[in-house]
Amino acid sequence: MSELSSQPSNHTLGSFDAALRGLRKHVITMASLAGQNLANAVQGLITRNLELCNEAIAADDEVNALERAIDREGMEILMRFNPVASDLREVISSMKIASDLERVSDQAESIARRARKTLKYPEVPETLSIEPVYEMANQMLQDSVRAFSEGDVELGFSLMDRDDALDKIHDKTIKELRKAIERDTENLKTYLHLVFIIRCLERVGDHSVNIAEDAIFAKRATDIRHLSKEDAAAQL
Repeated sequence: MSELSSQPSNHTLGSFDAALRGLRKHVITMASLAGQNLANAVQGLITRNLELCNEAIAADDEVNALERAIDREGMEILMRFNPVASDLREVISSMKIASDLERVSDQAESIARRARKTLKYPEVPETLSIEPVYEMANQMLQDSVRAFSEGDVELGFSLMDRDDALDKIHDKTIKELRKAIERDTENLKTYLHLVFIIRCLERVGDHSVNIAEDAIFAKRATDIRHLSKEDAAAQL
């Protein structure tokens, strides 16, 4: 049963539960849209599909609108129902997660804009090096949202190790692209766009970690931000 700061009527409690479910549903919808924008942007790059790039750019407005809606709903719940304990944490975490999801969609838009620019130049095989970085970042995003929706603390905590792995493949791919620049200066602009796209994907991983941390806070009332893996594990 949801927790409120005073003795609520059944009507008030029902309204509160409905509002909380609506907030949670909008967060999940926003996550799905942000993930789809990211997928479209990367597929637009790899398949040289202008339409997919344009879709990812245009759809960012819908994600922005959802962030504003979630902020409004969250503030309304806080002012109207004055929730406490786990309910309060869920509302706060939902609003923070929405902010990170909006930034994920911003990264998708940046990828799509750079992908669109690469269409002016010859295709290079190194474009395919983006795929494993995307797959890892995207799985982190999906799992961070699942950790929130299912209250799965262990899944959320696993993202700390996976962020280290993403950083390693990011660094490795950047080095490979720098070597490509040295041997193929004619395609310099394409390689530079790929470097920035790799960095965008690394930031998606960072935002996914933030989402996982908020999921853990919502479930356990434990703030593991800025802690080492060892210290964070000791808190859980």
